[in-house]
Amino acid sequence: MTVDSTNNTQTGYVRSEIHSNIATIEFFHPQSNSLPGKLLSELAHAITSAGNNPNAHVIVLRAAGDGAFCAGASFHELAAVETEQQGAQFFSGFAHVINAMRKCPKFIIARIHGKCVGGGVGIAAAADYAIALEGAEIKLSELSIGIGPFVIGPAVERKMGLSAFSQLAIDASMWRNGDWARRKGLYAELHPTLESMEESISRLSHNLSHSSPVAMAELKKSCWHDTDHWDHLLHERAVVSGKLVLSQYAKDAIHQFKQK
Repeated sequence: MTVDSTNNTQTGYVRSEIHSNIATIEFFHPQSNSLPGKLLSELAHAITSAGNNPNAHVIVLRAAGDGAFCAGASFHELAAVETEQQGAQFFSGFAHVINAMRKCPKFIIARIHGKCVGGGVGIAAAADYAIALEGAEIKLSELSIGIGPFVIGPAVERKMGLSAFSQLAIDASMWRNGDWARRKGLYAELHPTLESMEESISRLSHNLSHSSPVAMAELKKSCWHDTDHWDHLLHERAVVSGKLVLSQYAKDAIHQFKQK
């Protein structure tokens, strides 16, 4: 079964398919797989739908192409924000995706084939098991443009710890390599070749597709204990980001970034 939210390669897409009890969700945007509000909404919906589908026992989340896994927020939409309400609404898109991943009763395996920036790191952190390719460097660049990784912060801190999250958030211009991310717990596995990464994803997803859905759902609940307040917490964080993106510092920084 395949569901395409859109086939438009100019504006991006989210595609879902289920084969042999494995749901694969793929997202794409021509600007390094960045995520505008529309794709964030579609991604959250696809994750929720797969989680509710009895034919899906496990989910593989992937990005298209061979460049970046995810460049984070769409700078085009960030530059267009004019009110605090619009800002909060945009950043709530990442909150919805992370909360959909958190509440999904199926394990989510993230296929991280390339660099992750900002919200892309948050998505990798919200996955239950991330399998990455060498070269999948990470960076939280938000502070450098006058905001901060507020919405994704709880997910990154939960997976990597406060120390690693703080290092990423404070030194917003520095890339950390895949081995650093693996040692800090963001990546469960790091592979030297695309073939070995795909083999590992295939092996794990196959094994989980034959595991007990009830047992896996209970285990996932246990892994995500003490996060029930995230629905409210991440919305509060979105409000903070929505205010900061209106500052002159942020506007100037986003404008300069768009000129590159």
